[in-house]
Amino acid sequence: MAPKSDSVEGVVLKFVNEQNKPLNSQNVADALQKYNLKKTAVQKALDTLSDSGQISFKEYGKQKIYLARQDQFNIPNSEELDQMKKENSKLQEELVDQKKAMAEVQAEIRALQTNLTLEQIGEKEAKLKTEVRELEEKLSKLRQGTTLVNPEDRKAVEDTCSEKISQWRKRKRIFKDLWDMITENMPRDLKDFKEELGIEYDDDVGVNLQSCSELMPAGRKRKRGP
Repeated sequence: MAPKSDSVEGVVLKFVNEQNKPLNSQNVADALQKYNLKKTAVQKALDTLSDSGQISFKEYGKQKIYLARQDQFNIPNSEELDQMKKENSKLQEELVDQKKAMAEVQAEIRALQTNLTLEQIGEKEAKLKTEVRELEEKLSKLRQGTTLVNPEDRKAVEDTCSEKISQWRKRKRIFKDLWDMITENMPRDLKDFKEELGIEYDDDVGVNLQSCSELMPAGRKRKRGP
């Protein structure tokens, strides 16, 4: 007689049949912890079920291995197995197609999520209009000859720029004197020697002392040296 489904034997029998693989009492007890079943209760249920012939068991030394009775299952023949394989292959193909379709939908959702809402578009439009208005006002002042930089700030920038150019010119002259002295009687190619040392001239990096000097007001310019 089959045990009640909510009894310990019923829970254990259902688990063993569902697993349909060799199990020991520890395997079953670990899997059925969610039912608050102790190992001793599980062991007792397994012994009861095996004694009544509802499950099979074999002894390997001191350990008992339990298994669902195989005569309760419908074992498919070769033709049925082939049909099952074909169905499984078809289902696998459908699964691949479904995953591809899901990926496309998710990509479309992500693309839609990056679009601005009407409210966000309105806010951005208002911000851009404000920026355009401010730039137009600034451009209008420049066209009218209005000075947007006060004299003090302009003089400070010019002084700084003049000092930097002066230092640039001084260091360039010092380097040239040292370089000429070092390489005066050097037999090797000076270009290769310069590259070996990692030295770069102004022209190598696209800058020019004279062109920078010409940015300064006329009264602050210095004549180009020899």
